[in-house]
Amino acid sequence: MQKLHYSSSINAPIKKVWDTMLQDETYRQWTSAFSEGGYYKGSWDRGAKILFIGPDPLTGKEGGMVSRIAENRPYEYISIEHIGIIKDGIEDTTSEEAKKWAPAYENYTFTEKDGKTVLDIELDSLEENAEMFNEMWPKGLQKLKEIAEMQ
Repeated sequence: MQKLHYSSSINAPIKKVWDTMLQDETYRQWTSAFSEGGYYKGSWDRGAKILFIGPDPLTGKEGGMVSRIAENRPYEYISIEHIGIIKDGIEDTTSEEAKKWAPAYENYTFTEKDGKTVLDIELDSLEENAEMFNEMWPKGLQKLKEIAEMQ
């Protein structure tokens, strides 16, 4: 596992960036950079189970990640612990494929600087996924920035 880091300065208050990132409608918009049609089921509350789901580009069936919210300090920090995968619509936390990368963490830190919100992201990645993430995350952050700055 390796740690990947991304950051974006967004010309909007922290609450606006937080809400844009996590609310269902805008979440679907900015995360389309990762998976068109992606969404989540569950809660962002600390300790809650949350599923990140999207159509598999090859089969069209549901795929994604089984996760839980490890930490949630509103408008400051959120940590997602990925604990398994969803393949063909079925949750899997015990197979070798799931255990190969789980647990993996995705952490978001929100800070205010010069009237803007700085969003810092740190995530665990298998080496073979790093290049893909390095292409997707800047696009996703750009979409998040555009949506948050629009309103």
